[in-house]
Amino acid sequence: MAYLFHQDELPRLVSVTPGRERVFFVNKELAGIDAMLAGIMRYKKGASSPYHFHENCEHFYFMLEGTATVETPEGVRNVKSGDMIFFPAEEKHRLRATESLFYFEFQAPNRFKTTILDGTPDDLLWERVDGKIWVQS
Repeated sequence: MAYLFHQDELPRLVSVTPGRERVFFVNKELAGIDAMLAGIMRYKKGASSPYHFHENCEHFYFMLEGTATVETPEGVRNVKSGDMIFFPAEEKHRLRATESLFYFEFQAPNRFKTTILDGTPDDLLWERVDGKIWVQS
């Protein structure tokens, strides 16, 4: 059976630290699998992730709209719509929006631990806003 979801019908997760929002299309609760995690992210201008890495997880961003910088141990690079960024497992990284940003995120497998290197534990906290399809029980 195929699944069809529209972003406006799914729950949003809003970061406790301001400026970030995500909507998952594939996760264990929604699709019943933990082999991957996929969805869209929105950052307001100036918003950023903490400098962090994921154990046991390959991580991709596909930039749909906007511009940002990506920080890794090799330095800081500018990225824009149409760019694909790949982070191997354990690769340290941070994404910072230089203007409003909209991108697709894919992580596999969805059995990983995130370690924050520069930031606070709140950077990993998200508040859930229920949608029409996926309702928290």
